[in-house]
Amino acid sequence: MITIVDYGLGNVKAFANIYRQLNIPVRIADGAAALAGARKIILPGVGAFDWAMARLQASGMRDMLDRVVLEEKADVLGVCVGMQMMARRSEEGREAGLGWIDAEVVKLDTAGLNGQTQLPHMGWNDIILHRPSPLFDGLEGSRFYFLHSFHMIPADDGAILAKADYGVTFAAAIGAGNIYATQFHPEKSHAGGIRLLKNFAAL
Repeated sequence: MITIVDYGLGNVKAFANIYRQLNIPVRIADGAAALAGARKIILPGVGAFDWAMARLQASGMRDMLDRVVLEEKADVLGVCVGMQMMARRSEEGREAGLGWIDAEVVKLDTAGLNGQTQLPHMGWNDIILHRPSPLFDGLEGSRFYFLHSFHMIPADDGAILAKADYGVTFAAAIGAGNIYATQFHPEKSHAGGIRLLKNFAAL
């Protein structure tokens, strides 16, 4: 069973539709009770960091998420801003992050690139696998869809599963224990994204 966190942000229906097409059971959680006992969680996110953290807090699901992820060790996949929320902080805002990953979120540094790149980073990009992970089984050489201006820098480089290049190289995916995240949008990445979501369900 895949549980998708619905706190008012992110492509919740797109994730749900993919899992239904894969015949993988899925539920949408819009309250703490629906998170109880979850074993596979998707934390989507779009927009600004502080707004996303405020919406999650207002949803009443923050404490239960901490419990099922940190104490019960449910596998979780953060996507885009959902990834950034897992860090301790973001220079985009003032709110504290979830702190599940020892990391900070910073703006992509495109200075000095003579206008070759612009923000936001939007569109298809190759990824470079940094270390093996079942999350990326069968996805060597794949391209994924990105839409962001900020990125995560983990304190431990070993947490990085994949990197991407947009004038500067940044972490495109991370994995630390039961916590996974992608800066790209698998739900918008066609066959590669579907395979990644299927891989997550099989972890």
